[in-house]
Amino acid sequence: MSLVKWRNRNELLPTLAFPNWMENMFRDDDFFDKRWLPTTELTVPSVNVSETKEAYNLEVAAPGMKKDDFKVEVKEGHLCISAETKTEKSEKDDNYTRKEFSYSSFNRTFWLPENVKPDGITAAYKDGILKIGVPKAKIERAEEPAKVVKIN
Repeated sequence: MSLVKWRNRNELLPTLAFPNWMENMFRDDDFFDKRWLPTTELTVPSVNVSETKEAYNLEVAAPGMKKDDFKVEVKEGHLCISAETKTEKSEKDDNYTRKEFSYSSFNRTFWLPENVKPDGITAAYKDGILKIGVPKAKIERAEEPAKVVKIN
């Protein structure tokens, strides 16, 4: 378990926040629900990790993406999952032009234990869930003969 220092959002964005008296005046109506403040939160998909006798299984919740958006790779003993999406839409009429775009990305990295087969990792994307299977390998350790330690 780790502890994280909590910081009030108004401390982070002091110039954008209304004074407290203004918020208190509309508190009952929930008018200023801080939704107008720019968000500084990152969106990282949730990941479920389970273990069976044969493999570790990861399920990454990433709805609305395509399988081509993902990149899954193993490097330096880590499983790296990343995705990037870009959308751009433009609409033109005689009186106006509207252009919208959005961009989102994430990166998750997991440490791989020694008992995995990196070459056997599989991934499939269906119904908004990226499923990754990490097969386990048997680690055979040669039994060393007992060693007698002389006591002085």
